[in-house]
Parts: sequence; C-alpha cells; structure tokens
Amino acid sequence: MNKKNNNDRFYSLNNYLKEKFGCKIYKVSLDGGFTCPNRDGKISHKGCLFCSDRGSGEFTGERGKSISSQIDEQLEFIKNKNSDNNVIAYFQNFTNTYASVEYLRSVYYEALSHKKIMGIAIATRPDCLNDEILDLLSEINEKFFLWIELGLQTAKDNIADVINRGYKTECYIEVCKKLNERKIKFVTHMIAGLPFEEKEDLFETIDLINSVNSWGIKIHLLYILKNSRLEKYYYEQPFKIYERDEYTDTVVELIERLNPEVVIHRLTGDAKKDDLAMPLWSANKRSVLNEIQKKLKLKNTFQGKEYKNECNIKNERNAEWTYSKGKKDK
Repeated sequence: MNKKNNNDRFYSLNNYLKEKFGCKIYKVSLDGGFTCPNRDGKISHKGCLFCSDRGSGEFTGERGKSISSQIDEQLEFIKNKNSDNNVIAYFQNFTNTYASVEYLRSVYYEALSHKKIMGIAIATRPDCLNDEILDLLSEINEKFFLWIELGLQTAKDNIADVINRGYKTECYIEVCKKLNERKIKFVTHMIAGLPFEEKEDLFETIDLINSVNSWGIKIHLLYILKNSRLEKYYYEQPFKIYERDEYTDTVVELIERLNPEVVIHRLTGDAKKDDLAMPLWSANKRSVLNEIQKKLKLKNTFQGKEYKNECNIKNERNAEWTYSKGKKDK
C-alpha cells in the first residue's frame, strides 16, 4: 500500500512517473512525418471532425527535421524546468504507426538512442496496429519504457460516425486484448462534448475503458478551432457546447466512475489561445484543473468512488484517499 498526499484525489501521470522514476518526468512532442488513413484516402480524406490541420499536434516539433534535432530543440525549450532529468519521446500528431515497420523501427530507435530519452509514447489508431507492428512494439517494450495511445473518443458507434472516426468500437476492443496479451501499456483518449452526446454515453465510454484494462486515460474537452471543419459543422448543425461549471461537474463524475488503478494523463483540452473559437473559458487550462480539484475536495470524493468491478461490487474507499500499487503491473 502506497499512500498519496490527501490533496490528490486521482491517480495522475505525474504521480505515477514520480513513483516509477523518483523524479518529475517531462515529455517532448515529436513529429515523425506521419499522416493518417482517415486523411490520405485509405478510409477518408476528411479526417476526424475534431482533428486540427496539424493532426492534433499543435505543440510538436517541426515537421521535416530529424527526430534527434527535434529532441534537442524541445530539450532547449524546457531546460529551465528540466535541466538534468531524462524525458519521454512522445510521437503525438497524426497516426504514429501508419507506416512500414522498417520506417517505424528507424524513427522509434532514433528517438530511443538519444542520451536524454528514457522511454517512448506513441499515439495511434487501433486500426493501424497489425501483428507485425505489434511485434515491433513488443520488442521495444521488453527493452524500454513504452506506452501506446489509442484514440477511442467514444464507445458509441453512432457518435463515432458523426465525427468520422473511421472504425468500429469492436476494433478498439480487439486491439486492447492484443496489447494486454503482450503486456504493452496503453492509454485511451475520450472526448466530452461530442455532437449530440448524452451523459450516459460518456458513462458507457468510461465503463468500456475500465473493462478493457486500459492502463491510462486522457479525458479531453471538445473545443472548436477557428476556421475549422468542426466550426463549420457547429454553425450548420448546432450542438451543445459545455459551460465551464457543467464540464467540471461532468469530469468529477467520470473520475468517480473510473477504475482507481487507471493513470489519468489529462482532464481537459489544450488549444492555442489565438486559434480557439469556443468555448473561450477552456483557454485557461490551469484554472479548469484547479476547479476540478476543488470540486473533488468539496464533494469529498475521489477516483473510483463509484467504480464497479466485473463482479458489480462497488469499490469501497474511505475519505482518506489511498491507493494500492500491487494489483496490476504498472
């Protein structure tokens, strides 16, 4: 049993990395030169409705530069915050397994060969993880710290069709099984506020993420960028945009329902302020996160309070928030 500070009412990535490595660990976001089958015509030319022109990688390194050069530039950028510690290489934008195995091997190992890189995170789609690629990831996982990120966004196929996700939820479930069999950690992305989504749809998504044994989760707020396809869609077919209070209340409920062993990587969106059309309140990310923490405390609640395991037994926790590391391999 490992006790957390009582102010921490959920299991954050920051806490996980401090436990594992003994210090704060930063990520450097890299552009591996990838595209996406939902953009190049294999599935669609449109991409997901919410995705930006940069493939949801507004803070990545510069496309066209070598991986090593991008790492050096990112390290220079964060040197005041991270002067001595190693970092995780994060292949973030577009679909970072959508290429030949030979190319994937070259960019992954170029990152891992850098003296400051102590692990790698790879964002992708579940329909871009064939057995040959999974073999490569297993090889890396045996030698280095690794996690994979899967863009589920929603468990509801009808909502996934609206956002042009391009694959069925069953594909996500099958890939999760394969990743678990290979003991590869994976993080699942979900979005709150998708067009015509109800709260019960969000709960269904959280329940699915719990059921597939996802190691981590990223909860995003749907935000709309200026001059984007999503902005055009919103004005043609208006849907609800969260107010700040409603969003933070919803996130608290999602945290309560989440397996307490799942590592929380993100709790809101992260757009560049100059590009943001709505909701404008989301630009102050720190304030939103503080409000979520405040509401958890005021409600005297925590991650997993309403979680029900496969036996449908409520996970009982007392108000003094603790968590156990021993139940699954982290």
